[in-house]
Amino acid sequence: MFKLLDLFRRKPHSPARQRELTADWIILGLGNPGPRYSSTRHNVGYMAVDDLLAETGDLLEPVPGTKALAAQLRIGGQDVLVLRSTTYMNVSGQAVAPLAEKLGVPAERIIVIHDELDLPASKVRVKLGGNENGHNGLKSCTALLGTRDYLRVRIGISRPPKGMPVPDYVLGSVEGGPELDTAIATAADAARLIVEQGLNKAQNEIHTR
Repeated sequence: MFKLLDLFRRKPHSPARQRELTADWIILGLGNPGPRYSSTRHNVGYMAVDDLLAETGDLLEPVPGTKALAAQLRIGGQDVLVLRSTTYMNVSGQAVAPLAEKLGVPAERIIVIHDELDLPASKVRVKLGGNENGHNGLKSCTALLGTRDYLRVRIGISRPPKGMPVPDYVLGSVEGGPELDTAIATAADAARLIVEQGLNKAQNEIHTR
């Protein structure tokens, strides 16, 4: 277990306190920052992180010197650092790689939650490694982590209609409703299950939903 002292900057009205953080795992949700992108297909990873935190009421806070917001959770008796990048999608690796290095978290204990064109809308799948399939956020994570061997929680958004450029499609608004809500909750469950029970059991559970 690795530790990082006083990781968070205190909010102006929060009581000053020294906090020692530890990380056995890192969970990163991919997306683009700002209200312009908050309801887009590319931001379903952000949405899953919000869902993961909603159960405990933990809040994301700035991490000084990094391009991430973070919260620390206990999942399955392990310390989990939950991140959202504050960078744009194409440089998402800048949010996770420096913290993984400082905390000594190996790639096989890093979970990236992201949108996936090659899955039907709202379908969730879990895997270890593999190609990035053109996803620039994953490309950045792979480049800066120096490996593809990190875990993926993939939230299906389907392919764009014929003639629509992929960038326009992924930056378009995702259709809300029960199917999206279920997919986001399932993705959050998938990340939790990987930490608690391992990849194989998480796949068995999630892939039957």
